[in-house]
Amino acid sequence: MLTKKSQYAYKALTYLADKKDNTPVLISEIAEVNKIPLKFLENILLELKKADILDSKKGKGGGYFFKVDPSTIMMAKVIRLIDGPIAMLPCVSLYFYQRCTTCNEEHCGLHDVMLQVCDATLAILENKTLADLKDQKKRL
Repeated sequence: MLTKKSQYAYKALTYLADKKDNTPVLISEIAEVNKIPLKFLENILLELKKADILDSKKGKGGGYFFKVDPSTIMMAKVIRLIDGPIAMLPCVSLYFYQRCTTCNEEHCGLHDVMLQVCDATLAILENKTLADLKDQKKRL
């Protein structure tokens, strides 16, 4: 399940992606339009800036904007950045693997099913970009 933090990140990123000219947008505008608590949004946008997804400009005409084209940012990257692992179990995680202490992966039915779930989820999230989210929103 996506955390509120990820949901807010996607709302903010989709809002920024809707801006045709990629000009800086004030945090207060993003927060107000998307009903995101301002302090929470500040932390989210700072994380996205540190990950080189967004950039910011200070002063008059300042705000946040995309550092890279939204069509190059995969949804899986944002989830991993904000929430960490996508997999439901650490023993099937692609980037956050940890061996389970209570089972043998070679003979664990739960491991096998969760691996299929993870693979199916990643097949979608690693092939959908922020631009796809924006386009999907327009179709609804």
